[in-house]
Amino acid sequence: MNKAIGQKIGVYSGTFDPITLGHLDIVTRSAKLFDTLIIAVAIAHHKKTMFSLDDRIAQVTNACKAIANVAVQPFDGLIVDFCKAQNATAIVRGVRNSTDLDYEAQMAAMNQKMLPSVETVFLLPAPNVQCISSTLVREISKLGGDVTQMVSPNVLTALKAS
Repeated sequence: MNKAIGQKIGVYSGTFDPITLGHLDIVTRSAKLFDTLIIAVAIAHHKKTMFSLDDRIAQVTNACKAIANVAVQPFDGLIVDFCKAQNATAIVRGVRNSTDLDYEAQMAAMNQKMLPSVETVFLLPAPNVQCISSTLVREISKLGGDVTQMVSPNVLTALKAS
């Protein structure tokens, strides 16, 4: 995806294993800030994911289908390299708590050093989804708990099938 010069392109990256309602809150709100928001689904060689890359891309695409200016793409390597290739102007990060902020601030500073033309934008999730994490959703689901209020219907179906 190579957008026209002058367009504001944001990139929201993650493994999205699975995509949660917390992620979707950040997607919905950040899509309003950009002409195009690219959801960059990490190949994640360093993690053992519950869902394959193709499954995660399909889940994200399905969950975001109602948001016209969202595109979903896989990525591997440094997010700054992906941003440069996409002519992105910003990296979007969701920050749930002070632990997230400490980590994300360090990453933002490193990304700024590597690619000064791209800013990092931090968004706080809405209070009703702030506690949700993919890790907790996977664990609760594996133990037979109800994650209906944490994921979209397509993801719920995938979790139940796994």
